[in-house]
Amino acid sequence: MKKIAESTVRRLSLYLRYLEEFEKLGHDTISSGQLATSGGTTSAQVRKDLSFFGSFGKRGMGYSTRELTSRIRGILGLERTWRLVIVGAGKIGSALAGHRGFRDRGFEVVGIFDADPHRVGHTLLGVTIADVKSLERDVKRLRPDMAVLAVPPEAAPDVAARLATVGVKAILDFSTAPLHLPADVTVRRMNLALELEILSYALTNR
Repeated sequence: MKKIAESTVRRLSLYLRYLEEFEKLGHDTISSGQLATSGGTTSAQVRKDLSFFGSFGKRGMGYSTRELTSRIRGILGLERTWRLVIVGAGKIGSALAGHRGFRDRGFEVVGIFDADPHRVGHTLLGVTIADVKSLERDVKRLRPDMAVLAVPPEAAPDVAARLATVGVKAILDFSTAPLHLPADVTVRRMNLALELEILSYALTNR
């Protein structure tokens, strides 16, 4: 498949949320202009984004809300359930484990791990927190598609390497530590300080 820019994928995700809201309101069709509003872009950009994945809608008639919703869900891989483990049951990990929207989007938390013996054995939304010492054994049993890394920076490289060793190919990382992983492991970083600095820049330069 041809390489698609990350910015395009991000906009598709925004379009999908707007489409779902539009469909709930009972609207059968939607225009590129309306989608552009949701993604903070232009009608031309919407048409370009969609053109990467085939032909959509009819000129002058807009898009079928239901059909486009289904097509974008398919493009984003949301027509199946993705199994997810969370490593780190502190404040970030616990908040993520309790996020009910995950299941609605097709992400099922099947395992939670932590190194703190005071947390091990407790449950979060029906999932028992396991000792991180058993990570490899349990991951082989649970067979997750993705992992969320919510551990301290000093622990992140080792935990990420252990996850990669047992076949996890997609990691969402909340640490700031450099991770040295095989090329076939996709890592997405969530740096809250960076996001705040971007907001700071926006306020300073508006």
